[in-house]
Amino acid sequence: MARLLIILIPLLILATYGPGWWVRRTMEKYSQPADRYQGTGGELARHLLNERGMHDVAVEVTEQGDHYDPEARAVRLSEGNYHSRSLTAVTVATHEVGHAIQHAEGYTPLKLRGELVRWAAGGQRLGAFMMLAIPVITIITRHPAPGLLFLLAGLLSMGLAAIVHLVTLPTELDASFGRAMPILRDGGYLHETDYRHAHRILKAAAYTYVAQSLMSLLNIWAWLRFLRR
Repeated sequence: MARLLIILIPLLILATYGPGWWVRRTMEKYSQPADRYQGTGGELARHLLNERGMHDVAVEVTEQGDHYDPEARAVRLSEGNYHSRSLTAVTVATHEVGHAIQHAEGYTPLKLRGELVRWAAGGQRLGAFMMLAIPVITIITRHPAPGLLFLLAGLLSMGLAAIVHLVTLPTELDASFGRAMPILRDGGYLHETDYRHAHRILKAAAYTYVAQSLMSLLNIWAWLRFLRR
């Protein structure tokens, strides 16, 4: 058993942290030179939206990571991608515009993701409350809470996050390869030698959620091991 754990634990760590490291490494690699293109990521996003008549969609700087907010109707880019003229900046900006286009077209998987996110947020809040409340109730009543309640709390707070990230993947792939890549190619926005590198960046942008899902699954595994003690 010990030998098996020696083999499995490094593989588990690699499978969990490897995708996240690859995503960060890919984004950083093509962030230089920062002046490769004439326009910044923010400027390209604004241009692409205006070109499609989406003047009401804002382009904003955020500290919460590059994303499209369907509630606020805003493409939000990290400060580096908003102001930079690097390949990463313009490619990521186009990916997020892809989500805005999905929203404008009523893309069904995006709608389903939005509903799931809202439903899961309530479940995660309930799970977090249970994880805080169960020990307090146990102390007050002097009766240990059933392990099933702890399991339910962990699955609500961590398991739902993993489900949301996995369900998000098809929407991300469409934003990358069904929207962003055709936009970049048809518009001739990139140097010809950069398209294969942009493909890697778009893949990384889509698979960000796989890395986050794996992290959530690792948290669930740690939680289950804690309950078995």
